[in-house]
Amino acid sequence: MAETTLTHIGQTQPRPAGLRGVAADWSSDQRTFKNVSWGKAMMWIFLLSDTFVFGCFLLSYMTARMSTRVPWPNPSEVFSLHIGGSDIPLILIAIMTFVLISSSGTMAMAVNFGYRRDRRKTAILMLLTAALGATFVGMQAFEWTKLITEGVRPWGNPWGAAQFGSSFFMITGFHGTHVTFGVIFLIIVARKVWRGDYDTGRPGFFTSRRGRYESVEIMGLYWHFVDLVWVFIFAFFYLW
Repeated sequence: MAETTLTHIGQTQPRPAGLRGVAADWSSDQRTFKNVSWGKAMMWIFLLSDTFVFGCFLLSYMTARMSTRVPWPNPSEVFSLHIGGSDIPLILIAIMTFVLISSSGTMAMAVNFGYRRDRRKTAILMLLTAALGATFVGMQAFEWTKLITEGVRPWGNPWGAAQFGSSFFMITGFHGTHVTFGVIFLIIVARKVWRGDYDTGRPGFFTSRRGRYESVEIMGLYWHFVDLVWVFIFAFFYLW
């Protein structure tokens, strides 16, 4: 039995079958995601696709590491810092992890105050989150500079398997790019919050309906995802 749809003038018409029916639903006045806004839905779809990308990177890294016959460089030695006359293993990575996890906490508080429509605290916490993210990227740039100076290249390194360099630059570089873009958009949304765009419904990019701080929550979804990905990178690349 053919399904029917309601037109904008109150009449019913047969619903097309197959892909045409799907296209008709998406192009109609109905919301495909009944209880979720388009912004949130598209962010979840983006995060799902990004999960597959990061998953492929980590699986490729693990495959390369387990299949190579050349010894893999010891992360505790490669990522150590010489401080006070001794080498401290993974100290920079530990600080980077602490900074990024802390930024997840400030982002969660920003979303909470966004729900309360506290414009000042929301903007300040988003800017603090952006500052922590920028600090993370800065430390990552220092880490890259140090390793490049020590001879790490995508095609080789002084300590062991040649795949180490390509895996390191690919995974951390891709993640660092996500953090960098996140910092940029955090600043943009924080500026809009600070000047009251979400309270007045001022037209422009990343502006939701009047009185709704939905863009803050969407940024929170993205930022928490970036932090979660780093936990897996930290576990599989630096601790393994």
